[in-house]
Amino acid sequence: METLLDGAPLWRHPGAMLPDSKPTNVRSLDRINLRLSADTFEAIDAARAARPGAISRNTWITEAIEEKLARMPAEDNAAEGLRSHA
Repeated sequence: METLLDGAPLWRHPGAMLPDSKPTNVRSLDRINLRLSADTFEAIDAARAARPGAISRNTWITEAIEEKLARMPAEDNAAEGLRSHA
């Protein structure tokens, strides 16, 4: 039986999986790549359409993250005080 990993490449870029391969500093406003399924995009777009006015996916996702962080206890919330976005 063939699995998804059977088709995976046998090599990776040097350092790609090392913990220190990612920068640790984050600017006041930074970018990330986010991989989401088509179903998730459809659900986000449906939620956006239900709101009055026009709202971008980026703004909707940012608000969802901020709401999730606001529900967390303050001692567990490492991002407290850094919740502003453009």
